[in-house]
Amino acid sequence: MEYITSTLGNLLQQTAFLNLTGGNLIMIGVACVFLYLAIKKGFEPLLLVPIAFGMLLVNIYPDIMEEGGLLHYFFLLDEWSILPSLIFMGVGAMTDFGPLIANPKSFLLGAAAQFGIYSAYFLAIFMGFNDKAAAAISIIGGADGPTSIFLAGKLGQTGLMGPIAVAAYSYMALVPIIQPPIMKMLTTKKERCIKMEQLRPVSKLEKILFPIIVTVVVCMILPTTAPLVGMLMLGNLFKESGVVGQLAETASNALMYIVVILLGTSVGATTSAEAFLNLDTIKIVILGLVAFAVGTAAGVLFGKLMCKMTGGKVNPLIGSAGVSAVPMAARVSQKVGAEADPTNFLLMHAMGPNVAGVIGTAVAAGTFMAIFGVK
Repeated sequence: MEYITSTLGNLLQQTAFLNLTGGNLIMIGVACVFLYLAIKKGFEPLLLVPIAFGMLLVNIYPDIMEEGGLLHYFFLLDEWSILPSLIFMGVGAMTDFGPLIANPKSFLLGAAAQFGIYSAYFLAIFMGFNDKAAAAISIIGGADGPTSIFLAGKLGQTGLMGPIAVAAYSYMALVPIIQPPIMKMLTTKKERCIKMEQLRPVSKLEKILFPIIVTVVVCMILPTTAPLVGMLMLGNLFKESGVVGQLAETASNALMYIVVILLGTSVGATTSAEAFLNLDTIKIVILGLVAFAVGTAAGVLFGKLMCKMTGGKVNPLIGSAGVSAVPMAARVSQKVGAEADPTNFLLMHAMGPNVAGVIGTAVAAGTFMAIFGVK
């Protein structure tokens, strides 16, 4: 009888029930909310499902993130910047850069939307973060999860990587909710109804040369951008060259989804109650929202300026796509424009600033790395 009692006691001690804290229960609830938003509401399920499940796992079994635990080794790939770079290669292989090539002025809209990043940097310093932490946090303004993780790892801010990544991916998922009110507030009905001229056809040669030229120019000026910009352009070259279809298919499908699983679950597993439930996390979430809102507003306002300068040929709504949530932000520009005029088609025009925003966010990350002397 004593043996049975001892055995049952040992088994009870090994369960998670006796070790759960109030914070763990809160984080388990947050994980369930994320799963609900992903599965029921369809908010970026490819991102939120693995993130939420990693969050669930680590708050039930913390050892899964300790050395020797499964997700610890996944997370090392984040710290070493391997997974974010591979994500960029997949994005490049999936994305048509034609709209940006056809309308190079889109680069200006992508650049304008990065204003949210730099404004958040100074605001984060004002709120008490050190300069490297502020830089890592500010990238949330680009609505770019992989770049946020990449920069946090490069700047040694792994302690903040969980809140930063969760905030970045959450705002990526909430683009259709956050952006439209800002876009409508800053534009008139007449501006939202502007129809833009059809983009010119882009030749195959232009599409092949573009990733090569961008890589040379950007990486010569800012070599620190090579892991992100280089992989983005390599993926696109796979797609446009037409001679490595198998590589393009692998990069944009199988490899991309494998990386999303590893990155998502490992990022979610950084959100243990001890690491996540603190004042810094609240500050990061607020700063991320401010940065994202400012970036969206800056893109729209610069779009209004271009509208005036071109005599009404540019719909300001495409400026909001300057954040790098591809292709969600471009779809939101299309949706808001179609609400004003169902015959208006802005998607391809918005893809130009959207792709420029991806490059712009990577350049912003490379700039911070150069400032702090990080390679």
